Amino acid sequence: MANYTKEDIFHFAEKQNVKFIRLQFTDILGVIKNVEIPISQLKKALDNKIMFDGSSIEGFVRIEESDMYLFPDLNTWVVFPWTAEKGKVARMICDIYNPDMTPFLGDPRMNLKQVLAEMRELGFTDFNLGPEPEFFLFKLDENRKPTLELNDSGGYFDLAPTDLGENCRRDIVLELEEMGFEIEASHHEVAPGQHEIDFKYADAVTACDHIQTFKLVVKTIARKHGLHATFMPKPLFGVNGSGMHFNMSLFDEKGNAFFDKKGKLELSTTAYQFLAGMIKHAKGYTAITNPTINSYKRLVPGYEAPCYIAWSGKNRSPLIRVPSSRGLSTRLELRSVDPTANPYLAMAVLLKSGLDGIKNKLTPPTPVDRNIYGMNEEERHENGIYDLPENLSCALTELEKDDIVCEALGDHLFEHFVEAKTIECDMFRTAVHPWEREQYLEIY
Repeated sequence: MANYTKEDIFHFAEKQNVKFIRLQFTDILGVIKNVEIPISQLKKALDNKIMFDGSSIEGFVRIEESDMYLFPDLNTWVVFPWTAEKGKVARMICDIYNPDMTPFLGDPRMNLKQVLAEMRELGFTDFNLGPEPEFFLFKLDENRKPTLELNDSGGYFDLAPTDLGENCRRDIVLELEEMGFEIEASHHEVAPGQHEIDFKYADAVTACDHIQTFKLVVKTIARKHGLHATFMPKPLFGVNGSGMHFNMSLFDEKGNAFFDKKGKLELSTTAYQFLAGMIKHAKGYTAITNPTINSYKRLVPGYEAPCYIAWSGKNRSPLIRVPSSRGLSTRLELRSVDPTANPYLAMAVLLKSGLDGIKNKLTPPTPVDRNIYGMNEEERHENGIYDLPENLSCALTELEKDDIVCEALGDHLFEHFVEAKTIECDMFRTAVHPWEREQYLEIY
């Protein structure tokens, strides 16, 4: 991991001909925001003196307490390769501080750091994440607006000419590598127009930074190819939706705390306790890992996405699986997360849930090594398998009942998140949808 100084940043800016800098942060809904400054203001930015109006940002503060400070994380310095040679644009990801220079509790990135501090108090050193984000590519119309026309008819691991997104995907990979990403795989996914690019795991905060950067790069490069990239979980009916599986591992001074050569499945007691915590709080954190109305159109049977709370070391239908790699690569894979999740909030609630399992020495249920989709409801309940929330409204109800997940968010983030999502649910509930007109307009 980089450990840049202010002097390093000044040197990079001059050497790389940087003319503008984006001070980037993430709002409560996971949307990237930024304040762009000219290079002449770099010293002011590095002295943490750049302010912005927090009342204009979703879930931040009221208008009477609007002034907020941006504290750039120097280690997130990167130059966008696609910007003009006559004056490139760089960015640094920021933490948000109050006017009295105390950390702002409504900053999702800062909130994750607080949960990580709790983790370290328990004797652990790192919480690593390897995400697997998926996305769709749609064609743009003559006005550069997104259509629902896919640019290929490819399937899982297909090659060109069926996979017409290959060139776009390759350019995305090249841009990411130039920005320091270590790309592990790039391929067409199951649905037509759907793609996945996997990059190397990192510590929790860095990995979340990478997810946000990844989304920005994918959308930017897709547009250069006349395409619109969307991380919407289920843009099309009848095909697989887009997920963002989270591969998580916990480390202590001895190494991977999830690995035990002598343990059952070569998993440690810590791994089983962490897993039990994730199972226990699954209903509670689903509103965070799947935060949109559309998220629940993906979490249905028949399209590989999990909709039942269970785990397995073998099959891929449960909520959580244990990939076969062991040693330093021992990890738990949560398969429900989708790319609309605010990664900082998702990591905070998942880590907090796992730590609750460790603190209380919880025991996970028996693994389910058969296809859950082939079971009826009675069989599922006999095996202790229950459903994830079926929609966002139900998920919010479960969130409000889960003290551990609420604690992971803190009062500010919890209250503003629930308020924003309750409004979203009500807007959807009261809207008249095309399906209703198709069904009822002529008949009645």
